Amino acid sequence: MARSLSFTAYKALARRAPHAPPDLSVPRPDGALIWGHATSGAEAAALVQLMARLSALPGDVHMLLTLHEGVQPPDHVKANTILRAAPAETEEIAAAFLAHWSPDLCLWTGGHLRPLLIEAAGALGIPLIMIDADEHGFDAPRLRWLPDVGRRTMAWFSTVLAASANGAQRVLKLGVVPDRVTVTGPLREGTPALLCNEDEREELAGTLTGRPVWLAATAQPAEMAIILEAHRASTRGAHRQLLILVPDDAAQGDVMAAELDARELRFARWSNGDWPVEATQVLLADTHGEMGLWYRIAPITFMGSSLVNGHGGRDPFEPAALGSAILYGPNVGRYLSEYSRLASAGAARIVKDAQTLAGAITRLSAPDQAANMAHAAWEVASAGAEVTDLVLEMVQDQLDMREAR
Repeated sequence: MARSLSFTAYKALARRAPHAPPDLSVPRPDGALIWGHATSGAEAAALVQLMARLSALPGDVHMLLTLHEGVQPPDHVKANTILRAAPAETEEIAAAFLAHWSPDLCLWTGGHLRPLLIEAAGALGIPLIMIDADEHGFDAPRLRWLPDVGRRTMAWFSTVLAASANGAQRVLKLGVVPDRVTVTGPLREGTPALLCNEDEREELAGTLTGRPVWLAATAQPAEMAIILEAHRASTRGAHRQLLILVPDDAAQGDVMAAELDARELRFARWSNGDWPVEATQVLLADTHGEMGLWYRIAPITFMGSSLVNGHGGRDPFEPAALGSAILYGPNVGRYLSEYSRLASAGAARIVKDAQTLAGAITRLSAPDQAANMAHAAWEVASAGAEVTDLVLEMVQDQLDMREAR
């Protein structure tokens, strides 16, 4: 590209900032490598889900997922995804980063441009696609002071998928030609439904016919007192109610079993092969890999790891994809945007203590209440599928072109 005084000034400013070398301790995996850059937790989760779907395609595909400053790593990252902080904005570090990873394609989300890194990738011929372009993603002070830098950087993107019409207008003002811009709506996580053993589900559903059931998923030992107090309070109006209690870590099963014993609650322990009977008050589901079963059995899910500090909440789209009404505590910082989307759609409600949790369970025991929330949850979880499908098609096209070279 032609020399730009603004770009030269930007490089000089970037050089003055403190920076650390990139982490290149892991070798580049064989096969195709997609570089995804996430500027928010929601986009990181959506890219992880995108990678999960790519894994089902033929060929050896990996993702390098870099995170903008302050973005927390998403849950459920598979072995074929490498997590790294975004490299510092210097020409030398960008060159080292790209030489090591040699990505076949970059999916950049949200804006929040890193001009030196993007220019270095474009100059190497790495295809650049922007997803989720947002009107607020181009407000960095340096880019406002040096407007030519934003224009120069956006010229490297062959395609821009805008989250909104306002986002599209913003990138058009940065000089992107209209033929390269499409308003698609946001790329958002919509977790595919977790699988389960259907025979086991049918048998357990038959055993529990007529019993109110609620699920406390990914619970921490420190949340046990609130969960069990809420269960006792809500059973006063529904004495046959069953709580399915799933620890965040199956290794916490012994601790939770001891707590249930101390509170003289009648419980069955799934890891021991126990089966709930009429007198069972709590089913302690302390095993791995069976969340698809529990979300299907319980019409109401309280997402744990959210009532106490230090855990940041857990992915609410797992129960949403299976049509469960969702309750959650106030400490969901890692998934705040996801819970906000569900709450805005009437698919999730926040609870703060045993009293509000018990009240919510009691209200949702009315079938129409739980069903309305569950349907709203499913609709939110399903939204954005068209954007994901479009991105998958674009990625596949690029990988096919790579194979043809």
